[in-house]
Amino acid sequence: MTSELSKTFDPAAIEQRWYAHWEASGLFRPERPDAQPFTIVNPPPNVTGSLHIGHALDNTLQDIMVRYERLRGKDALWVVGTDHAGIATQMVVERQLEELQDKRTNYSREDFISKVWQWKEESGGTITGQLRRLGCSMDWSREQFTMDPHFSDAVMKVFVDLYNDGLIYRDKRLVNWDPKLKTAISDLEVETQELKGSFWHFKYPLADGETLADGRNYIEVATTRPETMLADMAVAVHPKDERYASVVGKFVTLPITGRRIPIVADEHADPELGSGAVKITPGHDFNDFEVGKRAGFAPGEMLNMLDGEANVCQTSDELIPDEFLGLHRFRKEKLDGARELVVQRLKEQGYLIPHVTKNKEGEEELHDAEPRTIQTPFGDRGGVVIEPWLTDQWYVDAETLAMAPLAAVRSGEIEIVPKSWEKTFFNWMENIQPWCVSRQLWWGHQIPAWFGPDGEIFVAMTEEEAQAKAGPDVILMRDNDVLDTWFSSALWPFATLGWPDENAPLYQKHYPNDLLISGFDILFFWDARMAMQGMHLTGKAPWKRLYLHGLVRAADGQKMSKSKGNVVDPLGLIDQYGADALRFFMAAMESQGRDIKMDDKRVEGYRNFATKLWNATRFCQANGIGASTTLAAPAATSAVNRWIIGEVVETLAKLDQALADLRFDAAANTIYHFVWDNFCDWYIELIKGNFDEETKVVAGWVLDQILVMLHPFMPFVTEELWSKQGDRADYPLITAKWPEPNAAVDASAKAEVEWLIALTSALRAAKNELGIPPGAKLEAYLAQPSPAAKTVIAGNQAAIERITRISAVHFEAAPAGPGMQIGVGKDSFVVPLEGLVDIEAEKSRLTKALEVSAKEAKSLEGRLGNANFVDRAKPEAVEKAKADFAHHSAEVERITAALGRLG
Repeated sequence: MTSELSKTFDPAAIEQRWYAHWEASGLFRPERPDAQPFTIVNPPPNVTGSLHIGHALDNTLQDIMVRYERLRGKDALWVVGTDHAGIATQMVVERQLEELQDKRTNYSREDFISKVWQWKEESGGTITGQLRRLGCSMDWSREQFTMDPHFSDAVMKVFVDLYNDGLIYRDKRLVNWDPKLKTAISDLEVETQELKGSFWHFKYPLADGETLADGRNYIEVATTRPETMLADMAVAVHPKDERYASVVGKFVTLPITGRRIPIVADEHADPELGSGAVKITPGHDFNDFEVGKRAGFAPGEMLNMLDGEANVCQTSDELIPDEFLGLHRFRKEKLDGARELVVQRLKEQGYLIPHVTKNKEGEEELHDAEPRTIQTPFGDRGGVVIEPWLTDQWYVDAETLAMAPLAAVRSGEIEIVPKSWEKTFFNWMENIQPWCVSRQLWWGHQIPAWFGPDGEIFVAMTEEEAQAKAGPDVILMRDNDVLDTWFSSALWPFATLGWPDENAPLYQKHYPNDLLISGFDILFFWDARMAMQGMHLTGKAPWKRLYLHGLVRAADGQKMSKSKGNVVDPLGLIDQYGADALRFFMAAMESQGRDIKMDDKRVEGYRNFATKLWNATRFCQANGIGASTTLAAPAATSAVNRWIIGEVVETLAKLDQALADLRFDAAANTIYHFVWDNFCDWYIELIKGNFDEETKVVAGWVLDQILVMLHPFMPFVTEELWSKQGDRADYPLITAKWPEPNAAVDASAKAEVEWLIALTSALRAAKNELGIPPGAKLEAYLAQPSPAAKTVIAGNQAAIERITRISAVHFEAAPAGPGMQIGVGKDSFVVPLEGLVDIEAEKSRLTKALEVSAKEAKSLEGRLGNANFVDRAKPEAVEKAKADFAHHSAEVERITAALGRLG
């Protein structure tokens, strides 16, 4: 029995109610012990996070696939949880302390971590509630957290096992050091910004009375970082640079420090760049680090001139003058730093080579430095310039771990969709660098390593095990560092399922996962690392398919950022248009990894789509059409009913294929056009006034199929309509059965109805072109009707009169006089226009309109053919010109056709 729907569709009135019902009833993972599994894990959002538009896209796509596979009867498990987000969470809690004039270092490590847990319980996990608002059907009963005890145990085991396998080691190398957060960060967490800076040239005096071939007693070097000369260890020149051949192996004496450093030959020095000589600071530059190693400097011998806050400290040779010690590396808070003082001292001592320019009068002007735009690395969270810093850190042998995932993608064991991303994946994995996994934080998984007094390292699951290895009398000190957050999240596909217990039921059934959906921007942060860890630790690829989607950009195509003020709040869109509309927008716009441009009007349009379905359901209810009682298509005799059943069959096949191919846009557009065009516009129009029992049964069955097929995209409105269409005590829509029409397309019915639709569309368009009122009744003449035309007209006279407003069709030649031509397949109708249209006035109006559009189209074509305009104009101006050209070109075609109808 149907329940009457309210007159208006109000998303807010139904969304919270249905979500609470689904979750409370355990319907996100119904008991299906014998069903085929389908498993997907969400990229765990930071526990500090809140829903942004990228989350909305990512999770919508995942939910579509989970709801689809659940409807297909599978044991669909969507693993959900949050990441402890080491840096981000520690920053949040430290900021709270700062507001109270307090700081982390006032507490013991244990007390500070207790405060983090307290914050997590009180304020963390906001995003999980927001994911519910989006309609994500995750298995909340098994919500995970990367610091949960079982997960932490898995992380510790992995570290110990990799260490014992020789795949984790401790090494002294340069890292990206964030002086604000006082921790190492990965290359992937460094954002490069263009800053206006300077390029200084200095003289480095040759030692021991040496001179160059041109008589100079110094080598000229240039740098954007003069402060680092306090820790220079060499000057490099190219091996084939004849200017310096006589002094390779000789020395220079550094100004300020007086340090004697060698001149080395290395291909890193470019003879064509500047003077061809390069200062080498191996402790503070990644390229220089490699040059230093080639020159014979061991990492332990390399000089470090900065502390963890990027203030100058004394080098091991103690040659930095006292006046520099404690200075920040460069100007800070209006106070000059080491950079400014180094330049000042070198200038005073005559070692600065000025940059010469000419003014408008042609006179030379001297400047301390040459202006330069410099690519400068910043930490993505700390927001300060990153310092290459020489420290002891823990590294994973990523090169070895990368071999198995590379082979898996090449063999097809892992399928990357779109395939175009394979090249990027191969390039990064084949050139992968050691993965620094230690972080100088308190919040996170503390590294299970202990140091003995002689520097020996003991790695074990517990301190008791480490002590047993070291011996009872050895005093051990635990490593203070924690693991990189991405190290633990790399275990997400299997540690959430009970691994390392390989007999755990969930692990047995749901690993490997079937699919991973993520943004391409975390392909290397997370996806590749899951593949490396998963294949090494379990022997299996963590998932069979990896789908990489694009970014959601602002309407003008720019990347969203708070600084630009163009960030879109998905929760605001849900408040305005409903979750279903936002979800459908995401699916319809997601085209195999291409970026999506935000468009509120499109979201509003999909809200209108939901309203259209709502109103169509109300129409069905008003005419006695309720829920179907059969999974298979009901028997049908009328052409229109046989046609709509065939349309369901075709739509279902297209939808299944699109989702199998992960073509979300094709899937959304398939169901959209079936619902809007075939069902709401044509089928309902065709059956009006003819609600016999067959039609009621067929219409109810078709509406049910729509609700099931649309449910993965628009879960809320479909569940509400499903519940109101009849008593379905056995199951709600979320766990209904995916359509099985057990029917075929009826070719004759399809041809008949499509002929009728074509006639109606052509006649309506012709009326519109000629300004004839839509409701005007006309007579039509068809001198030589095709067999199809005779059949359709004979069997659908009432429908033809109702929807086309043709009161009669005469199978004879039209009377003399003006008439419009209507083509339908092989049939050509003539509709007399005498008394309906002032033919000459209409021809005049159309001719003038044709001239305007033809002139505009030609002008725009010329503009778009001009390379200067296309290359130099603003992108939005070019796009507008293209749109205007398309509009006027279409108008030319339309008006030409209208004039043709007038004869």
